[in-house]
Amino acid sequence: MTQAVTFDDVWKMFQETDRKFQEMVREDRERRAELDRKFQETDRKIQETGQQIKEVSVQMRETDRQMQETDRKMQETDRKMQETDRKMQETDRKIKEVSTQIGRLGGRLGEFVEGLVAPACETLFAERGIPIHIVSPHVKAKLDGGRHMEIDLLVINTDTVSLVEVKSKLTVEDVQDHIKQMEEFKEFFPEYANKKAIGAVAGMVVDESVIHFAIKRGLFVMVQSGDSVRIANDETFVPRTW
Repeated sequence: MTQAVTFDDVWKMFQETDRKFQEMVREDRERRAELDRKFQETDRKIQETGQQIKEVSVQMRETDRQMQETDRKMQETDRKMQETDRKMQETDRKIKEVSTQIGRLGGRLGEFVEGLVAPACETLFAERGIPIHIVSPHVKAKLDGGRHMEIDLLVINTDTVSLVEVKSKLTVEDVQDHIKQMEEFKEFFPEYANKKAIGAVAGMVVDESVIHFAIKRGLFVMVQSGDSVRIANDETFVPRTW
């Protein structure tokens, strides 16, 4: 016999159904919330990934720019190296030319000393009342301690010796050096201790200012004049003696 369904049974069934429905609603709400959270997380990651892609793209463009700049600088460096190499070759060529000119000048200076100054010493000094007995080129002496002296022309008579310094282009510094040489002469050459020593300078090229400087310091100055040599000092000049 079938048991009759009471109101309480129906009410309980209704309550159970309602509970399950509420549970379903709650679970659905939770699933939706979870889906929404995952969707937002996915969207955030997509945005982050997009930002990262943008940053990578910027970095790649910057890297490309830097590589292009580096390439430009390397090309510029290569150009400068080629230019430097060209200048070094040009400098080397000029050095060789200067060396050749110096060699020629050295030869001309030797010719000037041997061909003009040395022969002129005899007549020019004699005209100034200083008779000459000996003209010796390239006289050298050494002392202990590595000290040495070289005289371009040593002009000697009975009671006087003259030290002549010859330069291609005579300068004030050359005159000062020769005065120092005059001061040390008898230390290097004691055999001339009892003779008066006078100084003279000569040059293929001599500025007027250098001539005046040397004369004021008591030196004879010999300058080239055409194919000969003359003394630039006037007739009243009295040389300094050491």
